[in-house]
Amino acid sequence: MPLKKGRSKAVISANIGEIVRKFKKTGSLGTSKPKSVKAAVSQAAAIAYGKAGKSRMKKADGGMVRSVVRRDGRTPTKIY
Repeated sequence: MPLKKGRSKAVISANIGEIVRKFKKTGSLGTSKPKSVKAAVSQAAAIAYGKAGKSRMKKADGGMVRSVVRRDGRTPTKIY
């Protein structure tokens, strides 16, 4: 069954559940084969958030942005 379209938490959760059920049946997610269910769930979450367009959220959208100081010690760099 194809993944649902949408950006809501309910749609993302349903897509994660769909992907994990498919993993439990076949033992693979597309071409990758995670070693455990825990790894499959994290990969399924990444797939579902990517489908929803929320995989790289900015700070203004409520996402997490981490600032790290570079080796030269002067300029901070943002890591998404």
